[in-house]
Amino acid sequence: MSTMSDKKIKVAAAHAAPIYMDKAASLRKVVSLIGEAANESIELLAFPEAFVPGFPYFAYCYAPNAATVSLYAAQSVVVLEDLDEVQAACAKHNIAVTLGISERMRGGHTLFNSIVTIDADGSILGVHRKVQPTWAERLVWGQGSGYTLRTYKPKSAAYRIGALACWEHAINGARQALIDQGQHIHVGCWPALDILEGFEDVACTQIEALMKTHALTAQVFVLCASSYVDERCLQWMERTLGPQDKVKSGGGWTAIIHPFCSFIAGPHTDSQDELVTGEVDLSQLDLVKVYIDGAGHYKRPEIFRSEVDMTLRWKDELEIVGPVAWEYMKKE
Repeated sequence: MSTMSDKKIKVAAAHAAPIYMDKAASLRKVVSLIGEAANESIELLAFPEAFVPGFPYFAYCYAPNAATVSLYAAQSVVVLEDLDEVQAACAKHNIAVTLGISERMRGGHTLFNSIVTIDADGSILGVHRKVQPTWAERLVWGQGSGYTLRTYKPKSAAYRIGALACWEHAINGARQALIDQGQHIHVGCWPALDILEGFEDVACTQIEALMKTHALTAQVFVLCASSYVDERCLQWMERTLGPQDKVKSGGGWTAIIHPFCSFIAGPHTDSQDELVTGEVDLSQLDLVKVYIDGAGHYKRPEIFRSEVDMTLRWKDELEIVGPVAWEYMKKE
């Protein structure tokens, strides 16, 4: 008898560009894409990294500029204040969503590279904050804590879902933390990287390698969602900060990957919006885990020990690591 539900889940990874540096418009686009996913009977939809209000490419193109980060902060998402329409769309269409955002701490000025997981009833299952911003990102985002390294089980689902952002997948301890919690579906949130100077020929290879590594070692289905750079992003940077030649338009790598590393859908790399869709058969995990079970017989805990400090670090973490019922939030 199967130990996992044999339910087949239709999932999608959004390959899309945000309305750059416009929080309200980008959130409206999120709602629109949720509606499109509903028309295709999608049950789980993943969005790219920092989709709202867009990835801070300016940190890689220009000298450090606190005024620009201040503009970015003004367009960043306060989780308990700005997501009501997205939550309503999830509840209306019965779709669970993982959404990459630049998060602004409520009542504060600190920013995080965050991923919000919203259940199909509109409740927030939790927020993960990238534990280590990469390179120039450190000029923009603070460090998340181990407290947000969690997986979540949607109320009516048979799976546990977890998510990491971009090169955070290179932190093996972060990946193992999700493996140890019995993850079944993983979301990798990415920006376009192959449009960055010096990464044109290697970025997509790196993304594919990291996503397939987690699929195989964690024995999970992977939804890899990536944005691309459009002219609005480039025009905003040139208009605000001047000409630059470090980032060009296009890029991105979006796919759905089986635990044995075959492609269920994608990869999609075009500079146009696309819901990359596929079917996830959870019952296949039973056979996969006969070969490799990273939380069980293939872990060898008597030899290898992994410890994650999940102590509360930031004052608001109890607010954002849920579940947080949508009805409760509407009353606040």
